[in-house]
Amino acid sequence: MGNRKMAKEAQAPRLERSPIHLLHRAGQCAGDIFQSEMGASDLTPRQFAVLVTVSQNEGLSQTNLVEKTGIDRSTLADIVRRMLKKGLLQRRRTKEDARAYSVKLSDEGWRTLKSAEPMARRVDDKVLAVLSGPQRDRFVNDLNTIVEALTALQAMPLESVVRGRK
Repeated sequence: MGNRKMAKEAQAPRLERSPIHLLHRAGQCAGDIFQSEMGASDLTPRQFAVLVTVSQNEGLSQTNLVEKTGIDRSTLADIVRRMLKKGLLQRRRTKEDARAYSVKLSDEGWRTLKSAEPMARRVDDKVLAVLSGPQRDRFVNDLNTIVEALTALQAMPLESVVRGRK
């Protein structure tokens, strides 16, 4: 019994210092706040990210959408399929590559984005409200640094990453 208690005590601080665990938990909390703020709308945080990204990059290919949002290819394809069904997006083959699709917002997509933006801003404000002004800027900058660095690291060939550790 003593070993279990010690093991349990040793686990708690580890999770409290684990970036992957804390980022996941923070993401869950932010997602819950997003859903409660959106109310009757069934728009998800990822769908909102797609709306914002497409609105800023009209005619973007789905491949470029993967790069800009960080949503993996198969998940993004499913999100786009659902958003097409809801009438939020329009899709057509690109001129450059007949196998690729370009995506743009439909009129309904623009209306949905316009109505969701104030709610999404409130979610961001609620998430950041626990930090002071300077901490908020630092936190967002630090998150961007982490995302950029890890994205670049993932793009490197595995041999380079392994060689870099030696």
